Amino acid sequence: MKTVADQQHIAWLARSFGRPDYLPLSPEDLEVLAIAAEIIKRYPGTHLFKEGEQAVAAYLIKEGEVDLYRGHGSGREVVSRVGPGAVIGDIAMFSGDPYISSAQAVTHVTAFQFDRDRLLPELARSPAICLRWLVAGLSQLEKTQRRVINLMHKTVLAQVADLLLDEVDGRGEVTMSQSTMATLLGASRQSVNEALSEMKAKGWLETGYRLVRLLDQPALKDAAGVD
Repeated sequence: MKTVADQQHIAWLARSFGRPDYLPLSPEDLEVLAIAAEIIKRYPGTHLFKEGEQAVAAYLIKEGEVDLYRGHGSGREVVSRVGPGAVIGDIAMFSGDPYISSAQAVTHVTAFQFDRDRLLPELARSPAICLRWLVAGLSQLEKTQRRVINLMHKTVLAQVADLLLDEVDGRGEVTMSQSTMATLLGASRQSVNEALSEMKAKGWLETGYRLVRLLDQPALKDAAGVD
């Protein structure tokens, strides 16, 4: 028998997976998700999966933030930071290949873990869930492509402003190091530091250890060229 907490998790999944307005999940679909998904929790610094491991599961982030990175030690490069609603590891899982990156919790993370052997048979029997999964993956890909296009031909200051606006949370803060920003933008850490210093001098933001607090988002939008 499902607990109240189980039902709350499944209800959240129904609201957040893909586009709820595009193809709503039926009560039967929710039962399928309850069978296929397992709730897991990770502490900051621990991994959901590591680069090179065989991809046996995909993950949907419910709470918290996760860094996706490649390489090890001094050669480590963060390629993305994802939060609630993001689906990760599914491409490798579907293809049966190893994970091409590592996924490490930045904050306390709660996620739905979908084991391949449990998920694939359910997707085959449920076109609605299969389509919702496709929409979720394509939405995430579209967001990445839009970021790349938006950053083309922009100054580093405009790129940093755009990134901050894209990553800001409900408290007006971005919890990200300058080195991570530089990696995501394909810029040098020095140029990112100079852009942040300039915006700080203008009174648009405050900086701390792995933290940027946005004080004037309209000014940042103007700097980033965002409508």
